[in-house]
Amino acid sequence: MRTADGETFDGEAVILATGHSARDIFTLLHDKHILIEAKPFALGVRIEHPQELIDRIQYRTLSPFLPPAAYSLVEQVDHRGVFSFCMCPGGIIAPAATAEGEVVVNGWSPSRRNNPYANSGIVVSVGEKDIAPWNNKGPLAGLAFQQSVEQKAFTAGGGQFVAPAQRMADFVAGRVSADLPSCSYLPGIHSVSLEKVLPRTIFEDLRGGFKAFGEKMRGYLTNEAVIVATESRTSSPVRIPRDPETLRHPQIRNLFPCGEGAGYAGGIISAAMDGERVADQVADL
Repeated sequence: MRTADGETFDGEAVILATGHSARDIFTLLHDKHILIEAKPFALGVRIEHPQELIDRIQYRTLSPFLPPAAYSLVEQVDHRGVFSFCMCPGGIIAPAATAEGEVVVNGWSPSRRNNPYANSGIVVSVGEKDIAPWNNKGPLAGLAFQQSVEQKAFTAGGGQFVAPAQRMADFVAGRVSADLPSCSYLPGIHSVSLEKVLPRTIFEDLRGGFKAFGEKMRGYLTNEAVIVATESRTSSPVRIPRDPETLRHPQIRNLFPCGEGAGYAGGIISAAMDGERVADQVADL
């Protein structure tokens, strides 16, 4: 293996374990005609409620002896899944863009979960019809679709990684929010109609999902909550294929695609487990 600065390393195998946002690696493989393929993923928004509100909904009371409450929601809307992802009690919305001119948001919780907000990704399954306008990109069509939404979010936010946002009930009713609540996203949020940022089908399915979630969790559908765009990195839009038994790439001898970026994991734990499987195969060479 030769690095960018010309240094060479010899070995019997290469484990390719990039993250799910390693667009440069996906593009490199495609440009060198090394087999990759598009895979399903999801895209949507991150929603933030006051943690006390979620505690009241889930516990029916407030108590200093109970931990900050979490939730998990899923609904079928127009035959597609709308679901919560990476729910963060007492959490923070963080910027997660990997390139200039894009806005991507993610969430995390400090160990004490003592932030006054609860946030969660709410995403919609992306289908073939959604990425059809980018089919000329081949296996990178999903990546191009993902990137186009992130760029719209950047423009709508006005730059400096400010994120476009809308109060939840306003989002469902189709109103631009006159103002926005306080939010943990430090670059700041800007009131816009997210209908102009998100693809039409994603927007409509999110609206239907929020209505259903409001029925499941009374009080969840509220203008106390703010929707921040865009949550687009739930998983990789590309898979690097491998043999199901040997875990090797079908074209490149002893190349072992691994983890989230290769399309074989959906989070920290599953990526670590996939790493163990690949390490076992390499050790047996």
